Amino acid sequence: MHPAVPGFAHHTVPVAEGVRLHAAVGGSGSPVVLLHGFPQTHLMWRHVAADLAADHTVIVPDLRGYGASDKPAESGPGTYAKRTMARDVVHLAHALGHERFALAGHDRGALVAYRAGLDHPGAVSHLLCLDVLPILDSWEAMRGTSAAVGFHLYLMAQPPGLPEAMIGASADAFFGYFLDAWAKSPFPADVRAAYLAASRAAVPSIVADYRASAGVDTEHDRADRAAGRRLTMPVTVLQQDWGAALGYDAEAVWRAWAPDLVHRTTDAGHFMAEEAPEEVAKALRELLARG
Repeated sequence: MHPAVPGFAHHTVPVAEGVRLHAAVGGSGSPVVLLHGFPQTHLMWRHVAADLAADHTVIVPDLRGYGASDKPAESGPGTYAKRTMARDVVHLAHALGHERFALAGHDRGALVAYRAGLDHPGAVSHLLCLDVLPILDSWEAMRGTSAAVGFHLYLMAQPPGLPEAMIGASADAFFGYFLDAWAKSPFPADVRAAYLAASRAAVPSIVADYRASAGVDTEHDRADRAAGRRLTMPVTVLQQDWGAALGYDAEAVWRAWAPDLVHRTTDAGHFMAEEAPEEVAKALRELLARG
């Protein structure tokens, strides 16, 4: 049986011209949208979503370019800009009847989530980001040999052609490397297989997502930093303690963007929504009680 979020219905929702997002929706109450990371799909939230559905309407989409959502060809830097992907998410929530919602994101989804918070402060009431730095700060933090951990960022930043060919030629080995190296415990076999199959089918769009972060997304962050734009909603960030290893203060980095911040490190691995779902759900509920 294909793994799924238990008890959730599946929707396909138009969010932009020629782009539909697949989303699992369940529960009732105030709305919470959960955005997945790399190399994953909405399935990564299955435990947290089932918990939150007891008292919230929970919307769990596949991002543009991932999973069962549409994967438009990269026609320019805006196709997979986080600004574009954030607009998708806001349109999705609105189409499902929610003008204002809490938003949580992991990894790539967290990059979309904080961009949504910056661009759509009237729509995003609370923001949770898991194990990521804002894009501009992430590039600034990587230097010297310590940046080797981010080799995939540099590979997928290259112009179209080479990264798609290299990754496509060994997709399971490439995506499987991250599923194994970043996890503290192995994924269930059916879940790992689902992630590999989804990623294998989405190589061009996944590369385009990362390529945008080395270009247009960095430009958007730089412009916002210069203009003094900040996240105005309550924000919680859960991270592994990467700062000590890479030589930066992750909490200070985030506080520059989010004055109303709770920042915590966790003993869980990168895939914390699956490894420590109770901790993540608790952090999200505490966030929702603020403000």
